[in-house]
Amino acid sequence: MTSVTEDSAQATRPRGDDDPSLHDPVDDDPTSPARVAWRRRTAIEMVVSGVLGLITSFVLSIEAWRLAKDPQATFSCDFSSVISCSTVAKTWQAELLGFPNAFLGIAFEVVVITISVAAIGGVRFPRWFMLGTQVLYTIALAFAYWLFLQSYFVIGALCPWCLLITATTTLVWAGLTRWNIRDGHLRLPGRAGPWSRGLVASGYDWYLTIAVLVVLVAAILLKYGPVLLAS
Repeated sequence: MTSVTEDSAQATRPRGDDDPSLHDPVDDDPTSPARVAWRRRTAIEMVVSGVLGLITSFVLSIEAWRLAKDPQATFSCDFSSVISCSTVAKTWQAELLGFPNAFLGIAFEVVVITISVAAIGGVRFPRWFMLGTQVLYTIALAFAYWLFLQSYFVIGALCPWCLLITATTTLVWAGLTRWNIRDGHLRLPGRAGPWSRGLVASGYDWYLTIAVLVVLVAAILLKYGPVLLAS
């Protein structure tokens, strides 16, 4: 009788439960109050960043509309020859797919805000859905940094609104990755699995996120610092 009970328990155990890369060093139960609260805090952080990104995308969309009507229009964020949204907006990089990039920003932010608000309400999404969102937002992150590098090295001008979107996209991607790693959706191979879950559970991954943003700011100051407000 005992063996039957043990066999039944083993059969009903979640698949992959013995995989050490899926164990959380702080709280291994994804439905525990502590994990639910942690997931809600992460979702709130993503909502705040996503809303800022959405507002910024709307502003850039309006500016792009004005520029389409008047190619000589100047933007509210044209402060100098270096800090100039209109200079960036008039390049081909600003309409890579044939329409203003800000429209893509609106679509990406709406998706992540919707998911985050649902998570705040206690909704848990299946692994395939969360991994699909991870891929989608990784593309958004790569696109945001590609645009930054184009502005930095090729265009020679910076758009404050675009920089804000780069920062918010970084924060949202970090939050989404944190969420997927700790909940076991994103499973890194070998020792990277337990290490990444321990890093996220301890909150040390925030240092990596902050370091990326600091490097971003430092790169801007290093190249443009002396002439940021030059006329």
